[in-house]
Amino acid sequence: MQMSGAQMVCEAIIAEGVKTVFGYPGGAIMHVYDEIYKQNGFEHILNRHEQAAVHAADGYARATGEVGVAMVTSGPGFTNAVTGLATAYMDSIPLVVISGQVPLSLIGTDGFQEIDAVGISRPCTKHNFLVRTIEELPRILKEAFYIARSGRPGPVLVDVPKDITVAVGNFIYPETVNIPTYKPTYKGNKKQIEKAVEAIKKAKKPLIYVGGGAVLSNASDLVRELAEKTQIPAVETLMARGVMGAKNPLLLGMLGMHGNYASNMAMSETDLIIALGARFDDRVTGKLSEFARYADIIHVDIDPANIAKLVDVDYPIVGDVYDVLENMIPLLENVNTDRYQAWREILKRYDTLHPQSYVDSDDVLKPQWVIERVGELVGENAIITSDVGQHQMWAAQHYPFDRPRQWINSGGLGTMGFGFPAALGAKRAFPEKTVINVTGDGSILMNMQELVTAAEYKIPVINLILNNHFLGMVRQWQTFFYEKRYSQTDLTFQPNWKALAEACGGIGYDVATKKEFDAALKDAIEQDKVCFMNIAINRFENVLPMVPAGGALFNMMLPQSEEK
Repeated sequence: MQMSGAQMVCEAIIAEGVKTVFGYPGGAIMHVYDEIYKQNGFEHILNRHEQAAVHAADGYARATGEVGVAMVTSGPGFTNAVTGLATAYMDSIPLVVISGQVPLSLIGTDGFQEIDAVGISRPCTKHNFLVRTIEELPRILKEAFYIARSGRPGPVLVDVPKDITVAVGNFIYPETVNIPTYKPTYKGNKKQIEKAVEAIKKAKKPLIYVGGGAVLSNASDLVRELAEKTQIPAVETLMARGVMGAKNPLLLGMLGMHGNYASNMAMSETDLIIALGARFDDRVTGKLSEFARYADIIHVDIDPANIAKLVDVDYPIVGDVYDVLENMIPLLENVNTDRYQAWREILKRYDTLHPQSYVDSDDVLKPQWVIERVGELVGENAIITSDVGQHQMWAAQHYPFDRPRQWINSGGLGTMGFGFPAALGAKRAFPEKTVINVTGDGSILMNMQELVTAAEYKIPVINLILNNHFLGMVRQWQTFFYEKRYSQTDLTFQPNWKALAEACGGIGYDVATKKEFDAALKDAIEQDKVCFMNIAINRFENVLPMVPAGGALFNMMLPQSEEK
């Protein structure tokens, strides 16, 4: 079939089964947008900023497990999208971002709105392409989607010069992909799995350490089966919340810098770590020389570069978590679960000694109460996104996540402004679900222009603004480590949030009491408009427990040491 490069881009998106594309047009990608106008194979959401477009595609991908797609133009359009690419790259999210580029003849001449998209994006994409001929465009598009979703997922950039989008060529979309230098390993080594199983049977204090890779591989059911069959307790990272399910008696909770006491002590005292799709991030390990000093480590990860990158590993298994557990679990039929009873009792005592708790108040709203109340009112039906800061940690600590892909946040890059557009993507993927973005009075300003996007496309997401008139997490560090010198963190000057929402076609609420919160949330759930809920919370509330940066996991700042 003869068609233009712009038509090829649209036909490839349709062939890949993509239902929604997020983006923002401009000069270098205008031919593609002209074809978008003519087609009816997918919908296009016009975000109001390129960063938000990529975050929305990211939220769509995290919620569905499918490849998210965003389009931007060249120059500033692309550079605005870089934060979105880096956010997805750090958390291994499958995206295809298609950017316009100046014509081939202008590349390298400092042409109008020219930027080296390939060079800039190389450190924050799984792979990138600059299309140089119309003949290679169908193959590149097919490879982009394949690379994004296969192996360890990640964002892929396809940079398309304007003259390629107008050129005409034969469109034969490949049915298969063969990249000789890229062959992900899915099946773990059988002998290594058998050795790992023997280690599990010999351990006295084993611990399942669940990372975001368990979500990406859709292995939640198998992770739960592993824990239940062996009766081995489990901890989750920030990116793995929901894998075990909040009500699972074997789940200790989240571990790491703001993990709970039992989880961090379990990691400090375990004699065998079963790491499933986790990368031993510094926010999890704390001081490396003190991390899990008594433990052997089984590390299952699809990316060989992740294994032994930060910690020495005794049983490396390169493979997809789902495939490895499918082979590992049958070998554990005769494991003696009573062997771990004493260990479980120790951890139960730790949880009783220092539970994940806070002091509630009838005088001022506590953010922890707000999160728990949301869980009580919407629970399993909700998808929760978040921005980055104290509100993110409170949500991770206190929301009862029942399933994977229910919790969507920027973990690795820690991107303020992520939550609102990500919520738009998640809501477009699952319009029947309640989608709530937990944000702060600092983060929400980063992409507040998406109020207009949400209003235009009738995407009724609820934004819970936990408002303490501070850049809360930075203020917390200033309280603990900088003698309360609150340099540039006071956000006392603020917009009228209710009026702002209404001015952009949404609904606003001002909330200061528990009664007002209940009434506002119940009303917001029934609305068909985007909502801003301005919630006045205790201004100096801190996120605890907390492991100071560079400290050991077992040296936590606990709630009773919170400064008043």
